[in-house]
Amino acid sequence: MDVRTAARRSLAVIRLVNGAAALLAPRVMARRLGADPGQPALVYVLRMFGVRTVVIGAQLLCPADADERGRQLRTGTLIHASDALAAARAGREGLLPRRMAAAATAISTVNVALTLVARGRPGRLPDVR
Repeated sequence: MDVRTAARRSLAVIRLVNGAAALLAPRVMARRLGADPGQPALVYVLRMFGVRTVVIGAQLLCPADADERGRQLRTGTLIHASDALAAARAGREGLLPRRMAAAATAISTVNVALTLVARGRPGRLPDVR
C-alpha cells in the first residue's frame, strides 16, 4: 500500500470512529469535552457533527475516480482546518477546557496533514511500496 492510500484510509477510520461516537453517544462525547451533557442543543450539534463526519469518512472508502477523490480530499482539508481553528479558538476563549481544546486541535491538525499526504502535495515524500 502506498503512502497516499495509507493516509486516506487512516483518515477514513479516524472520521468513522469520531463521527460514530458523536452520533451514537453524544452525551459521552460532551462529558469528554468538559461540557454539560444535559444540554439538548449540544446533543443535537454533536449528532449533526457525527453524521457529517461519518459521511465524509465513508466517502474515502468508496470507489472514486481521481477527480472525485481530489474533490473529497480538498474539501476535507478545508473542513479539518476550520475544525482545528474552531477548537483552538474555543480553548483560547474558555469555551472548552484547555486540555480538551488542545486535543481537538491536535486531532484536526493531524487530519489536515493526512488529507495533504493523501492528496499528494507537490514536494511530498515518494510513495513507499
